[in-house]
Amino acid sequence: MGNIRKIVVFSGVFILLLSLANLNAQTVQTKTTQTGTKSKQVNSKTKQSSKSAQKGAKTVKPEPKAEPAKKVRDPAVITIGLQNWALANLNVGAFRNGDTIPEAKSNKEWVSAGDAGKPAWCYYNNDLAIGKKYGKLYNWYAVNDPRGLAPDGWAIASDEDWTKLANYLGGHGGVGTTMKSITGWDEGYNGTNQSGFTGFPGGYRIENGLFQNIGSTGIWWTSTENKSHEAFDHYLASGANLGRSSSPRQRGESVRCLKQ
Repeated sequence: MGNIRKIVVFSGVFILLLSLANLNAQTVQTKTTQTGTKSKQVNSKTKQSSKSAQKGAKTVKPEPKAEPAKKVRDPAVITIGLQNWALANLNVGAFRNGDTIPEAKSNKEWVSAGDAGKPAWCYYNNDLAIGKKYGKLYNWYAVNDPRGLAPDGWAIASDEDWTKLANYLGGHGGVGTTMKSITGWDEGYNGTNQSGFTGFPGGYRIENGLFQNIGSTGIWWTSTENKSHEAFDHYLASGANLGRSSSPRQRGESVRCLKQ
């Protein structure tokens, strides 16, 4: 009888332990399931956040590209044939690198610069009012100076450039009238300016410093040297032609540039 009771008690304890083991296993399984569910939820939220970020990124429109600035035509340029000429005579007092070009007012200063082969400029009769209209007169040593007389983006017209201009307009003979300005010339000498060149009669300064022929002559240096003491120039005068000559480098003449 006592043995039977022991067996019953032992069986009850065993059943109780077995129930507890099953209960713990279910609890662990439930927690694992919950943990897995939470992980799935977290992963789901992460994916949703990622999708939201992607959607957000897609909705951001790129800024429109700025349109390239339209090239503004330089109002100081006149196109004749394939050449772009400056519309006025050169009127700078410094070289391209910033160095000042000496002004020679007196005859002595002008002669001294020429004899030494040094650059110099002046206004006709040293008159600023004339200079504003006709530009400066330069000796050829200023034209040929390695520091650059022409501003950046420009070049002094060569003898060949002037010849191309004349040929485009019909040759040296008879084109002078189409190149002269319609005002400023002595009576009866004004041109039609049909070419657009607007050649004013700015005169020149000879080697001894004297000024000559304003109103009846416009003369322009080229960048082309001729003899050891001369360089080529082109001129408009009382006739209807565009003249070409070779002058002493000490002479003061106008300069016309070409756009590069």
